[in-house]
Amino acid sequence: MDQTGLTKKEYDRMVKKASPNSHMALNCAKAFVTGGIICTIGQLIMSIFENGGVSKDDTAVYTLVILIFAGAVLTGFSLYDRIGEFGGAGSVVPITGFANSVAAPAIEFKKEGFIFGVGAKIFVIAGPVIVYGTLTSVVVGTVYYIIKVMLNV
Repeated sequence: MDQTGLTKKEYDRMVKKASPNSHMALNCAKAFVTGGIICTIGQLIMSIFENGGVSKDDTAVYTLVILIFAGAVLTGFSLYDRIGEFGGAGSVVPITGFANSVAAPAIEFKKEGFIFGVGAKIFVIAGPVIVYGTLTSVVVGTVYYIIKVMLNV
């Protein structure tokens, strides 16, 4: 027995009863479809620019800007939350999910002011992604450089 007077078995039964059932296959399908739709929209935007004669490098930049802007706007109107509720991880992986992870804290902490609210909290979610993404790229770049130097390539 613990402090609540419940045995481990009783507690486990209570947790199991109170926990919602997880439909893993359905959740995976929803995530796949949601991420797929977002990526398909991105591909359509790229195709429009490419067919319009825009260079490949500029096409990529314009597409990213549009998707990031769309993610931030959808977050501002609380629509990205609905997409996230339906699609789960499928809404987080694309660039729009990153835009959401920056815009959502900015909106939430706006009432605390621009310095201690928005300025201090805007990267609460996205910050670790940026830090570890940068760190990983430095490590991979260093390993690549060392291998290149050792092989004299």
